[in-house]
This record gives sequence, C-alpha cells and structure tokens, in this order.
Amino acid sequence: MTSVPPFAESETNMAIDSSGRRFTLTFFVFSCVFAGREAEAAVSETRTPPRILGYRLEKSDTPAETTERGVIQVTEGSDTLLRFYGLHLSPECSKIVGFTELYSSDKEDDAFGAISLPFNRTCPEITKDVVVKGSMDVRNQNTSGVVSLRIKQLRKSEMVKVFGLCIQDPQDKEWYLLDDKDGRLRVVEEKKSLLPTWLQVIIIAFLLVLSGMFSGLNLGLMALDPMELRIVQRCGTEKEKKYAGKIEPIRRKGNYLLCSLLLGNVLVNTTLTILLDDLIGSGLGAVVASTVGIVIFGEIVPQALCSRHGLAVGANTIMVTKLFMLLTFPLSWPISKLLDCVLGQEIGTVYNREKLVEMLKVTEPYNDLVKEELNMIQGALELRTKTVEDVMTAIGDCFMIHSDAVLDFNTMSEIMESGYTRIPVYEDEKSNIVDILYVKDLAFVDPDDCTTLKTITKFYNHPVHFVFHDTKLDSMLEEFKKGKSHLAIVQKVNNEGEGDPFYEVQGLVTLEDVIEEIIKSEILDESDLYTDNRNRKKVAPNKNKRDFSAFKHESESKVKVSPQLLLAAHRFLATEVSLFSQAQISDKVLLRILRHPDVIQEIKFNESDKRSSHHYVYQRGKPVDYFVLILQGRVEVEAGNENMKFETGPFSFYGVMALNAPTLEFRSPSHVSGLNRTASLSGADRTESLSVSGSSSQLNNSIPSQQYTPDFYVRALTDLQFVKITRAQYQNGLMASRLDSTPQSPESGHNIARMDQTTPPATTANIPITDLGTDFAPMENGPDETTLLLLNEQNSPHTANHHSQLENSI
Repeated sequence: MTSVPPFAESETNMAIDSSGRRFTLTFFVFSCVFAGREAEAAVSETRTPPRILGYRLEKSDTPAETTERGVIQVTEGSDTLLRFYGLHLSPECSKIVGFTELYSSDKEDDAFGAISLPFNRTCPEITKDVVVKGSMDVRNQNTSGVVSLRIKQLRKSEMVKVFGLCIQDPQDKEWYLLDDKDGRLRVVEEKKSLLPTWLQVIIIAFLLVLSGMFSGLNLGLMALDPMELRIVQRCGTEKEKKYAGKIEPIRRKGNYLLCSLLLGNVLVNTTLTILLDDLIGSGLGAVVASTVGIVIFGEIVPQALCSRHGLAVGANTIMVTKLFMLLTFPLSWPISKLLDCVLGQEIGTVYNREKLVEMLKVTEPYNDLVKEELNMIQGALELRTKTVEDVMTAIGDCFMIHSDAVLDFNTMSEIMESGYTRIPVYEDEKSNIVDILYVKDLAFVDPDDCTTLKTITKFYNHPVHFVFHDTKLDSMLEEFKKGKSHLAIVQKVNNEGEGDPFYEVQGLVTLEDVIEEIIKSEILDESDLYTDNRNRKKVAPNKNKRDFSAFKHESESKVKVSPQLLLAAHRFLATEVSLFSQAQISDKVLLRILRHPDVIQEIKFNESDKRSSHHYVYQRGKPVDYFVLILQGRVEVEAGNENMKFETGPFSFYGVMALNAPTLEFRSPSHVSGLNRTASLSGADRTESLSVSGSSSQLNNSIPSQQYTPDFYVRALTDLQFVKITRAQYQNGLMASRLDSTPQSPESGHNIARMDQTTPPATTANIPITDLGTDFAPMENGPDETTLLLLNEQNSPHTANHHSQLENSI
C-alpha cells in the first residue's frame, strides 16, 4: 500500500474546494441571464397585441365541409371547432373573435357562399347566431389556437346564411372584417327526413317486395306464352286450368303487360334508392344498400321462385298486376302499341318436327312417357323425313320364286317355311319382277298336280306396285292404306354409264316395314328368320318350327315335272318306242312306271368342271341295265370308231337294248328321236315277247343277269331331266300288263297271293307287280283315261287306302 505525505494530502484538498466554488458561481450567473431574457420576452409579448391571420375547419358534430370556392360550410344547430392562425395568440384571444351576418338566402344559389358584396371594413354588428364558447386553446408557440363555436338554428325562411369573421382591435375596441371572402362561414339548413325512420323502414321493405314481384312476374308471366297457356287450359290439372284461365287474358296483351311490369320495376327500384339515401344520409351507402337489396330480394329470389312456379304466382298476384297496368296506362299503353306495330303480333312458341322430337328426347327423364310410347311418337314425327330406301329389304335378301316354278310339294313347302304371305315372281333374273303370288292363292292347289306357277299368277293377276327409291314413308303409308297392295317394288332410274337410262329394282318395301319404322321396333312372328331385314340378324332358333315333310308322299318323285311334260313323255314312249307300245305295256302300267320316285332324274351341270363323271349318262365300255329318255336339256353323243360327236335335245332316247339284251354285249349306239331311225344300228325293232308264266320268283330266276355294254358316250351339256327305266322295272311292267290282260281264275289269284309270299324282296329299283297292277276299272279309251289320271286325279277314300298299301309294299 502506497503512503501519501501529509503535505501532499493537504494540497489536494485545497484544490478540490477551489474548483467547486468556481462551478457554483458559473451556474448562478447563467441562470440569472436566462431568467432575465425570459422576463424581457414576457414583457415584450405583453406589450405586442395578438394578430389573427386566418382559420380553418377543425371539427363538427354535424356534416361540415369546405366548399369548392374555399368557404367553410357548417350545419345549423351544430358545435364546431375552428383553428385560428396568427401571431402572439393567447387564451384571451377568443374574446376578440366574432362573426357578423353578411347575407342570407331562401335557396341554395349563392355560389357556395362566395357572392361578391361591397366591402365594408368595419363590422356593423356582431351576430348572436354564432356564439364563441370558452377561451382559445393556444399551441405551437402562440401561432395557432382552437376556438369552439355554437351555430344556432336558422329561421324557417332561410336555407343559407353567410357570416364574416370579425376581429376586435384591442386599442379602439372596434370590430373589423378579417377579409372580404377568406373569412366567410356558410351555415346551411340541416337536412331532415321526409318521413319518420320507422315509416321509411316499412316502405323500403314494401318496395323490396314489389321489386321482387315485378321481377318475378316479368320472368314468370312472359315465359308463359299464349300457346302454352292454351295447352294448359285444355290438358292441365284442374288447378292449372284455373290459373291459366286467369292469366291468359292478361298474357294475350304481351307488350302492354311487359311495359307495365318494367315501368313498375324501375319506379320501385328508383324510389327505394332515394329512401335509402335519405335514411342512411350517404349516397355511396345508399347505392351499396339498394344494389344488395335489389339483387338478392328483388331479382335472385323471386326469379328463382317464379321460374318454377310462375303459373301459381302470376295467378295469385293478378290483381296487383292489373292495378299497375292501370296506373302505368298513360305511358305503357302507347309504348306497347308502338311495339305491336313494329314487331307484329306475338304468336308464341311453335315447334316444328325436328324441335318437337328433340324436346321429347331432352325431357325424357322428366315426362311420364314410357319408352315404347316415346319411340312411337318419334317414329311418327320422323316418318316424313325418311324414304323407302331407308327401310326396304335389298333385292338380294328377298325371297322370290321363278315364274317357271312348279307348285309341287317341295316348292309349296319352301313357300310355307319362308313365312311370307306375298312373294314376288320373277322371270330370267331377280330384278325382272313380273307378278306377285299371295299364299292364300294356293288354297285350292294340290301339290300332286304339279301346277305351274304361271297358271296361278295369271288366274289371280295381282297388280305389281312399283315406287321410286326416294318416296317418303308417309306417302308410302297412304298408298298402302288405299288397299291396292301391302307390298311395293322399290326402283330407281339408273343413268350411270353409257346408254339410255333404265329402271333398276333395288328391293321391296312392305306395310310391316313402315309400321316398324313408326313404332321403332321390330315386329316378329313365329315364321320370321331375321329380326331386321337390313342387318340380317337372325332370330333365336324356333323349337316349334313346322316340318312339312311329314305330309310328303313317300313315293313322290324326287324330281318334279309338270303334268303336261309327264303326259308328253308317256305318249312319246307309247308311240315312238316299240318296247313301250300298248302291245307290250299298257298305258296305266306305263303311267305308274313314270310316276315312280326313282324313274325321273336330273343332273345339275357344273360349268367349272364340264368333263366331270357326274355329267355322263352312258360311258363306253361300262355295263348298264337302264333305258334313258331325255326330257329337258341337251346332251353330246360320241359314237363309233371314228368318235363321231353330235348334240341332241329333248325326247332323244338311249339304251333300248339294255331292257331285253339276250347277250352280254351289244355294239349299238342309241335310238334317237328325230334322227334317221331307219339307219339306227340298234336292235330296237326286236321286241320278242317274253313268255310270262308262273310266279315272280320263277320269272326272276329264268332271266339271266345280263347287262348291256354301250360303245358310245352320252354327256350332259346343260342341266338335264331324263327318264331312267331299269331292266327290272321294265320286266315287272311287262308282267303287270300280262296280268291285267289275262282273265284270272280263283286258282290264279291264289297263285298270285302265294307268289307274293314266296318271292324274295326285290331291289330298290324294282317295282312290285302289286304296285303296277292297279285296281282301276278297265276303260275302252286308254289314252283318255291316262290324261285324266295325270291332270285331274281325284281318288276315292278306298282308292287312296289301296294306293297307300301299294306304296308301303314298294
């Protein structure tokens, strides 16, 4: 620790005391100077009078503002604060501030308080309508201060009163105007509501209701056009009919109603905005409030309601509507008449065919129509827009019959299985339709008669109805309704390519096709094979499908020929071929032979394989045991060592020697009708009679199994129909003819019965004697009887039973 000498410590204490006394003295001198200056300033201020340079609006408890001319405007009966600016202001300066009345007016046309007046410096009188309250609140180094004023009420005859600011001179105590225009104070009348507040609220609510009603009725009533109201009056419910009856007379005056509703809506909305402005006291607030109220309660809600229930709302407010139509009559009626002249009479909403169909489709989820009803309505409306070409059956898909067809069992079965009641008949090609066959025309036709189709069609002579491909379905339906025909041939004029235009058949159209297009559904019956003729969609298999083969005669010929051709073949064999003459075989037995199922045959010619073995009737070196007579078609014969070829046609015959050949081989061509018969190499004239005695088994055993081997070819050149008689069939025919011509004793009948029991079954080609020996009574005129059998065979029940027994034996 450092020690300090005593004399050093005393010197330090003396220095501290000396510095403290100097600081105190300096502070005292500074304070005196500052206090002197403040006192001098205060004395100088008390000696300098205050000076007011101007003022501005500070605050008011009622609406107050500064006008566009710079004049302060306040409202009567208000407390206002004014801020004054000047020099050397003090709280006592409020006593030197006053106002004098410059002028007053009973209307607001004083240029916002800036009317020029003769300038008078002195204030004649300080008004008591503007009272200065309290002292001035001085701030900012005595350069501004706030003074409170009380503005009294104006007189009833006064709307505007303008005051001027007066300042009292402290020396001569006179009042002087501060300035000509800058010191003015404009007092205006307080705005008062026209109606009490509670009444204004009620009226505003009522106007909102009216606004909504007008807006809703404008949408609801104008959306109900007169045409729709008439429809509702006829087919609506009882309540809807009542509502429509009230509205329809008013709605008929469409433009007058529209003008009345719009004028009422505009009037109500305008009045609502004015009342809101008076109630709120703010223009912007009135605009916002009226906009929100009108949009929500005057537009959205009522229009949403009336768009769905416009009929009920319009009927229940019809009296209010009539009242406003009466009130707005002076203005709305002339405007409506002008609109009627310019726009014409209001017809209403009218739907054409396309719009009506689309309306039905769009409203399908909401209407009470079932799908089938809707389809029928749409089909009926679309009938005029479609043509027969859209619904017809193409010619390639039609079931048709050739005019040369024979109405045998197979043909008639095919007709019945097709299921059609009207069948086109064509010649040469399917596009050449010449007749129409009705199934009912076949009621009296016997399939066993093999009647030609031409015979039936010429007898009934049904008219063939042709229509063009662009015929509308409604016109086609009208034609069908006339009863001429329910089937029409669709054709068009083909002018493509070179040459003259011609009619081209495209297909068929029936009444069923038109009806199916109307109901837009397919009509199916038990015989239909396709659900739609256009897309060829097959129906489900029918388990109950009729099989007409049960009615087919077992012994019926597989190949059908006309009775006329069969008669011609019978006569040709009996007269031109010696083996079949009446001396050998009777006419009745020959007829039975020709009607045997296997005697008449045919060959279908194949153009792609002309040398097919199927085309050969006879082949050189191939043994045969049958005779052939050509009925229809042409053949080529190749004979001799030189292979000579020639063509022959119908009623040429071959293989005569095959029926009674005594040796194994004969070198002979054929015996041809129409050729040089005397030059024929065949032994056709050899017709030794065979001795027929004993049983059929003895006959069969006595005839050796000999075959005829031709040395020539016979080949089909076209489709061929021919008679093919085997040796066994011919031998049985001979025996049956002998039995018919020989008187029979009881023993012979017994022998015949015993022969039937002992004879072994013949081959399928053989004809039993019992089948050939018929129970027909002998007639003197054989050919006439044969013709009668062929064309008009009407068997008695006994005869039919006997025939069935014979066929069973075959």
